[in-house]
Amino acid sequence: MYCSTRGSNDILSAAEAIKRGIAADGGLFVPTVLPKIDDKWLAKLVNLDYKERAFEVLGLFLTDYSEEELKNCIVAAYTTEKFDDAAIAPVAAIDHNTFVLELWHGPTSAFKDMALQILPHLMSKALSKTQEEAEIVILTATSGDTGKAALEGFANVDQIKIIVFYPEEGVSPIQRLQMVTQQGGNVSVVAVRGNFDDTQTGVKNIFNDPSFNENLAAKGFQLSSANSINWGRLAPQIVYYFSAYADLLAKGHLQLGEAVNFVVPTGNFGNLLAGYYAKTMGLPIRKLICASNSNNVLTEFLDQGIYNKLRTFHKTLSPSMDILISSNLERLLYHITNADTVQIKNWMEELNRNGQYCVDERYLESIKDIFWADWVDDVKTLEKITEVFKKYQYVADPHTAVAWQVGERYRQQTGDMTLQVIVSTASPFKFNESVLDAIRDSKNSDINDEFSMLYELSQVSCWSIPPALAALEKAPVCHNIVCDKEEMSLVINDILEKNKG
Repeated sequence: MYCSTRGSNDILSAAEAIKRGIAADGGLFVPTVLPKIDDKWLAKLVNLDYKERAFEVLGLFLTDYSEEELKNCIVAAYTTEKFDDAAIAPVAAIDHNTFVLELWHGPTSAFKDMALQILPHLMSKALSKTQEEAEIVILTATSGDTGKAALEGFANVDQIKIIVFYPEEGVSPIQRLQMVTQQGGNVSVVAVRGNFDDTQTGVKNIFNDPSFNENLAAKGFQLSSANSINWGRLAPQIVYYFSAYADLLAKGHLQLGEAVNFVVPTGNFGNLLAGYYAKTMGLPIRKLICASNSNNVLTEFLDQGIYNKLRTFHKTLSPSMDILISSNLERLLYHITNADTVQIKNWMEELNRNGQYCVDERYLESIKDIFWADWVDDVKTLEKITEVFKKYQYVADPHTAVAWQVGERYRQQTGDMTLQVIVSTASPFKFNESVLDAIRDSKNSDINDEFSMLYELSQVSCWSIPPALAALEKAPVCHNIVCDKEEMSLVINDILEKNKG
């Protein structure tokens, strides 16, 4: 069962929580009890494939879904037609105690596919299980990857419409093309004049606007989310931590019960929070290492206990982490404070009112027992891409490079040489300009259009271009709406009015 981080009395099933996306009081849904696993349970994952591992992990959280319902959702999501590697989330060996968990083998070449290929199936099943008659409108703010993955997953799904908002100047050219060329009778894409936090705040405000939601309900619509504020988005991300550990066991890199460290590039904290849930359940994780770019609000919080969004916003080479308001941190606070919902509500009000809050020392100690954090600027990001390619012939995208650099700093500063898994969140071909700048011999190439760079990156790296990215070159643009952040609710009304039925 699931409850809100802010203390409303609603206790909901998984299906109801997934359908709603966000709690009525503005909080996020969290499990009332976290399941626990032991070594025996963990050992049985070793000989299973990714789909079977997903069934074991998700079965602990989505207990109101029957075995058949859950298996059907999983089988539909993780197919070799959608993922270009049969392992779904393969682990690449770099050296004897450094590995890369590649989460970008899905249809949009980013880690969001790991959850957003299954969420539409979980959502559709939730609608039938809860006998929902309203048409669900998925509202999503994206800093680049969530938008395309959500559009791809929800395109032409019955009883669901999806509207994706992205910051007009805050995504890479390839990320933008992926979204604005998306086809589907139920999909809409809108550029917002502003940064990701403006976009995300606008979506949150719409969710928390009673009159707007009442007006939609009168027209037969109900809002939900595909961001990681939706539990149906977050739960599937827990799976790949267990799967990576099982792969390391299967290949003899670990002994059962031996600890690992995960280095996670994150902005909205969902990817790292999934690792926290895995650790809390009993997966042998010694440290969760948080990697940020110049928008280092999470580094400061995990190190000092101060969350301060009042800082300069930086546009970086790793745009999916260009975030100053990390929504999923609220879930961590819920667990760290032993469900002190009054305190959490106060902190969230402080954040809205003053732009910052500070947690007590006892909570900070608990956080620092679990997490370690650092950040990397664009210069060091490019240097790391260059170094990794020269040393290992491995091509890291900027987000992965940030994690790689932070992981090495962790080892240097702590002396902890525990086996380290770098969580790789995007294909380098989604960020071909910056990756090419880092790895090609000539820094003054005349090739600067997106698709010429795709082909050049393939030649220089000897890696294959993901087919879906290559196909963008001839894909027609289907979406060209641009609005101010204050106009987002009006745009939603216009879209729904034009796309009735």
